[in-house]
Amino acid sequence: MRTISYQNDHPLAEEFIGAIREASFPCVGAKSALAKGQMDILVARDLRSAWDDMRILPALTTTVAKYRADRALFRTLVILFEGPGDLDEAGFERHLWARAQSLSDKDEWLGYQPDPSVSTDPDDPHFSLSFAGEAFFVVGLHPAASRPARRFATPAMVFNLHDQFEVLREQQRYEKLRASILARDLDLAGSLNPMLARHGEISEARQYSGREVPSDWRCPFHRGGGAAHG
Repeated sequence: MRTISYQNDHPLAEEFIGAIREASFPCVGAKSALAKGQMDILVARDLRSAWDDMRILPALTTTVAKYRADRALFRTLVILFEGPGDLDEAGFERHLWARAQSLSDKDEWLGYQPDPSVSTDPDDPHFSLSFAGEAFFVVGLHPAASRPARRFATPAMVFNLHDQFEVLREQQRYEKLRASILARDLDLAGSLNPMLARHGEISEARQYSGREVPSDWRCPFHRGGGAAHG
């Protein structure tokens, strides 16, 4: 397994960790990952640039290797970008998907096949991004997010292994966890998040950026290998 120099002690990472530890932060999964020492953080330069892609991609591969060696809940990889800090919601969404596309193209170039348990088609209700053969659900955060739970001082992409949701379902813990997050988010924001949906109901691509997208929104992502849902 490649040795990655994580930066959980970087000032930006410490600020992120502090935000998660706030009592009002709604995602109990993130709180659990942090408490269990299973949250790895990298600090990258600029969301708009491919400069750090070849640091991020090996970190994703290592996250997969760690999870396959020990399927402990909850493992997550957090990429904090130092900038830009002035993106509106549409701009953040555009650059988030550009980074996802760039990372996916490199993953494909390295010879990895998409996770066969999900679809590579962002219009498919079973869509997820895949890296090193494992599906990921991505949570985007940035300063201008309309939902309080999606706000952070700088842009961020949080990569959560999709298989963990399936493990929670097998353990009959998923619905309880989801209900807790929804209730806490309602307390924080004063309204329910209109973009949240269960995997298989509607494409999760609509949730990644945190922006409330219209019904005719089309995701700009394309995996060259085509759909892989089985």
